[in-house]
Amino acid sequence: MLSTNAESLMVYEALASEVRLKIIDKLFERERHVKELAAELFLSSAVISGHIRKLEQAGIVGSKMKRVDGGTYKICFIKSEFLQIKLSPNVSSSLSFHELSVPIGHYTDYEATPTCGVATTERMIGQYDNPVCFMDPERVNAGILWFARGWVEYKIPNYLYKDQQLHEIEISFEIGSEAPRVNEHWPSDIHFYLNDKALGVWTSPGDYGKTRGRLTPEWWSHDVNQYGLLKVLRIKENGSYIDGQKISDVGLKDIGTDAMNWSFRIAAQDTGRGRGGLTLYGKGFGNYNQDIVFRSIYV
Repeated sequence: MLSTNAESLMVYEALASEVRLKIIDKLFERERHVKELAAELFLSSAVISGHIRKLEQAGIVGSKMKRVDGGTYKICFIKSEFLQIKLSPNVSSSLSFHELSVPIGHYTDYEATPTCGVATTERMIGQYDNPVCFMDPERVNAGILWFARGWVEYKIPNYLYKDQQLHEIEISFEIGSEAPRVNEHWPSDIHFYLNDKALGVWTSPGDYGKTRGRLTPEWWSHDVNQYGLLKVLRIKENGSYIDGQKISDVGLKDIGTDAMNWSFRIAAQDTGRGRGGLTLYGKGFGNYNQDIVFRSIYV
């Protein structure tokens, strides 16, 4: 996630060029080598190579060497279809937080309807479209899971002391829809629950697979789910929010935060033709090298 810190400056600088924006547009159409881009933009290959270098350093564009018609060319492609920018300031110095990274395979209960599956960064767990595999002990090492309909639920330890007042809960994760193969226009209404209380719904636009995920393992097929969108769910005093957009009036006072453990559920129950499902990405898959990051912010 980009922010206003110096580390994100390289990305902003890479985008601050009309030529580089044109290169990005060209590469969204299809992969191209440097000489093609140079010819189409009426610039020299040396100039285009300089622009590509900046886009690569920012993590927006990737490249690979490939033999074409007896010659070797640098083939360029898009690595990140979406960039998320957080403009809000960091947590106030008067606030503290407990942070947990919960692997996506550490769910404590689930329901899954095919198409479905679980995989580590090295191999599939069990067979495709067999919900039984979701209980395989190796699931704790999962880097990706998906189902056409169902839910996964996680138990989150509550580390707050009695004298610590909860200010906000922040949960971030990479997620998308689940279509047969891939379909980038496959909406899915994804529901979120905390301590059995419905927090609201976010609609995923699609199941992304046109471009290979930045972290996708080499063995993973090119014609299935590749990456999702990084979403940030926040539960505050006055309601619940996804990326700053309010999705319900359910706030901290409504969810019972005094329990020793909290339960967090992500569900997709759509049954309509041409929509539904979810894919959840963890470390080693997709575009963001993280699992489910759970922060309890307190005074």
